[in-house]
Amino acid sequence: MANNNEKVLPNLKQYKIVLCSNSPRRKELMRGLGLDFQTRVIDGIDESYDKSLPGEDIAKIISEKKAESYKATMSSDELIITADTIVYVDGEVLGKPQDRLDAIRMLKMLSGKSHDVITGVCIQTQTKCTSFSVKTKVTFAQMTDDEINFYIDNHEPYDKAGAYGIQEWIGYIGVESIEGSYFNVMGLPVQKLYSVLKNAQSLFL
Repeated sequence: MANNNEKVLPNLKQYKIVLCSNSPRRKELMRGLGLDFQTRVIDGIDESYDKSLPGEDIAKIISEKKAESYKATMSSDELIITADTIVYVDGEVLGKPQDRLDAIRMLKMLSGKSHDVITGVCIQTQTKCTSFSVKTKVTFAQMTDDEINFYIDNHEPYDKAGAYGIQEWIGYIGVESIEGSYFNVMGLPVQKLYSVLKNAQSLFL
C-alpha cells in the first residue's frame, strides 16, 4: 500500500522525508501538507552568521548550516528539511528571546511598525541540496505595556523568533496587516516548500 508521500509527491517516493526541527509549529505545518515524515534533532549546531548580510541571506545560510550538520546522520534514501526563521526590524535580527525582559524589548520594538519575517529552508539528500528563503511583511498596531505583559505571561513565547507567535493571542489583537505567506510567519513557508519538492526531479533524481 502506498504511503502518503507516494500519493502527494510521487516524484520523491523513494525518499524518506526527515524534518530536522523540534518546533511544534513546523511539525504541524508539515502534517498539513499530507506528508509522512520523521523528525530528527541534534544539539550544538553553529548558527553564527555575518551580521552585515541582508536578512534573506541570514535565514538561508543558517538553514544551510543546519543541513550540513545533519549530513553525517543521513542514509542514502533520506531527504532532510531544515529551516530557520528570523524577525528583521530596523536592520536588527530578532531571534528567540533570552528571558522575559528580552521578550518585552522585542515586542516594544515591533509595536506600531512593520517588520519582515524571513524563513530560510534547505532541502538535502546525501548528494545534492537546494535552499531558498521567503519573506513576509507583518505590521503591528501600537500595543500597550499591559497587552505585551499579558501576552508574555500567558503564552511564554521564549521559543519563537521575535518573541511572538502570529497564531496566538497577540496575532489576534496586534496584527494589522500581513503581506505574503501567513504560514511563513508561523515558521515554514509550506506552499513554497511543496512547490520546490514537487518540481525537484532534476535536483534529486
